[in-house]
Amino acid sequence: MGSKNKLKRFRENETFSNVIQPTREELVDGNFSLKGKWKTDFFKNNKPIVLELGCGKGEYSVGLAQKYPEKNFLGIDIKGARFWRGAKTALEENLTNVGFMRTQIELVDYAFAKAEIDEIWITFPDPQIKYKRTKHRMTNTEFLQKYKHILTPDGTINLKTDSEFMHGYTLGLLHGEGHEILHANHDVYKNEYSPEEVVGIQTFYEKQYLEQGKPITYIKFRVK
Repeated sequence: MGSKNKLKRFRENETFSNVIQPTREELVDGNFSLKGKWKTDFFKNNKPIVLELGCGKGEYSVGLAQKYPEKNFLGIDIKGARFWRGAKTALEENLTNVGFMRTQIELVDYAFAKAEIDEIWITFPDPQIKYKRTKHRMTNTEFLQKYKHILTPDGTINLKTDSEFMHGYTLGLLHGEGHEILHANHDVYKNEYSPEEVVGIQTFYEKQYLEQGKPITYIKFRVK
């Protein structure tokens, strides 16, 4: 994507009613006005909130919002030029139950109040395979504790990935730390028990992985 195109998208994002772009300082200093008020002030309803972390182009957030109008969805990514597509589609289709926020994933516990979120989706994250990158894996212990803080006591986390490494690493961590694994699957498209929300929505990259013959894995779990 050319820099001119990126700048155009950044400017458009600033005009979109469904895009929130807080500064790091705003979040860390505790001055973010939506924290604890996402339902009343942003979505303007009392429906459960579901996050997609690292939402990329936003296809999953938009797809879930179309399937489940009884819930609110918020895609989060630091790359605003990417989720511009999802935000624009949502506005074009008049989807009022989906929004996007530009920020770093490690700041989620600053963006949301305790127990404000009902569910989290992590879709095709970078597996950060090198050992020195462990701290950046989105299912490491530190991240799980951040998620636990913002999730309701019964809140769940979904990990959908093409990376066997990420799948295995996460399963091992969940077992080792005593978290509750609700569903684990090494190839969702070859399993008749795969949930509809897992096989019914495919991202741009997921379609590419499937064309390459890569199995798509899935884990649903609850942090204890």
